[in-house]
Parts: sequence; C-alpha cells; structure tokens
Amino acid sequence: MRIAPPVVGDTPAPTPVPTSAPPSRPLSGLRVALGDTASVGLAFVPIGLAFGALVTQSGIDWWWASLSAALIYAGSFEFLLIGMVAAAVPLASIAATAFMVNVRHVFYALSYPLHRVQGRLGKAYGTFALSDEAYALTSGEKARSWPGPRIIGLQLLLHLYWVGGATAGALLGSLIPEGVTGLDFALTALFTVLAVDAVRDLRGDLPTPLLALLSALFARLLFPGELLLAAFALFTLGLLVRHLATGRRPGRA
Repeated sequence: MRIAPPVVGDTPAPTPVPTSAPPSRPLSGLRVALGDTASVGLAFVPIGLAFGALVTQSGIDWWWASLSAALIYAGSFEFLLIGMVAAAVPLASIAATAFMVNVRHVFYALSYPLHRVQGRLGKAYGTFALSDEAYALTSGEKARSWPGPRIIGLQLLLHLYWVGGATAGALLGSLIPEGVTGLDFALTALFTVLAVDAVRDLRGDLPTPLLALLSALFARLLFPGELLLAAFALFTLGLLVRHLATGRRPGRA
C-alpha cells in the first residue's frame, strides 16, 4: 500500500468563524408592530378599564374580565355579555346575539391578508384575533407589503392591550370615580380616527365612503331590524358591482 507523502506548504482550511445570527423574523415583526399599534393601544386602555370596572360592578369576579378578554376577545359583544350573564340569559340567546354582533367578521375575512401568514398555528391565531382595529390597520395602502410576522405581531399586541386593560380595570375599578366622563366615548373616538385614516389612504377614491353611507341609509330604511347585517351585505354587493363595472372600462389596466 503506497502512502502519498505530505505536500509541503499545505495548511488546513481555516475554521469559519461563527457570525451572529440575524434577528428572528417574528421578533422583528413584533418590534415593528409596536409602532403600528401605539395609537390604538392608547385607546384600548380606557376601553379596557371601563370593561373591567363594569365586570366587577356587575357582581362578577374580577378574573372573568381577564378570561373574557383573552378567550372571547370580541370587544362590544363582551360588554353585552356582562349584562346577559348577570341576568342569566339562556345560552341560545347568547349564541344568537354573538352571531349577530360579530357577523361582520365574515366580510373582513374576504380581504384580510391572512395568506401572508405562515404556518397553521399562525393562521389559526390570525383568524381568532381578527378584530376591527386589526382589519383597519392592515387594509390600507401602506400595509399591502407587510409580511406575516408583522401582521401577527400587530394582532398579538392588540390582544395584549385588551387583556391588560380589562385586567387593570377589574382590579382597579373601585378606584375609578363614578362621575368620571369620557370613558364611554373612547371607542367612538377610536373608530373615528381609524375611519379618517382609511379615507385619507384612499387616494381620491371618494365613492367608497359614500357607498358605505348609502348602504347604511338603505339598510336603515329597508331592514331596520337587521341594520348591521343588511348594511354590510349591501356594501359588499356595491363593492362587487363597482369592481365589475370599472374592470370592464376600455383602456383600463
């Protein structure tokens, strides 16, 4: 057996120096989402305080506020649920009310960018945590390039804001004076700001808010008992008709 002599001057290949790994995408998306949700988070604090205080003032244990905010996470329906639980409303009535109040999320799902979220767990949480505020923040022109981690981070922070505010309100509700005013207007102010930002982001597409207003007016006149569901249905139908009409214009890209 012949053994080749060692070649003079050969040196072993240098061992590569490990470099620091780049920050993980989920953590990076969460950091960016902090800036995206700052204004909405400030509005969630007084709303959560009001909800938590209402829970304890209704004779329900404080931890129900945290449990409801974490597992139900339905905003306005949770306020309704407090009175229904305190009055021992039948479960079937509670389920019907929950469906009517939250049926708008069916229309949100038609355009929510869930396809950018990776993994079954991420998609499942994105579906569960789909709220009015999350939809408003991710439906604008600037959000069309947001990756999945940023979207999930935004939803997670909004969820934490709500749970934290509700828990603080339940624990500190007794310290809030009964005559304080303005807490009940926080939700209205929040949606007003989100609506103004959405209109500014339309880039001259003024028929969209006009179509929403007309849908609400027609629903009020034709279906006063099912105003919310009828308004969303008419608005969706109007958007579909407008899309088909503008798409058939000659020379349109």
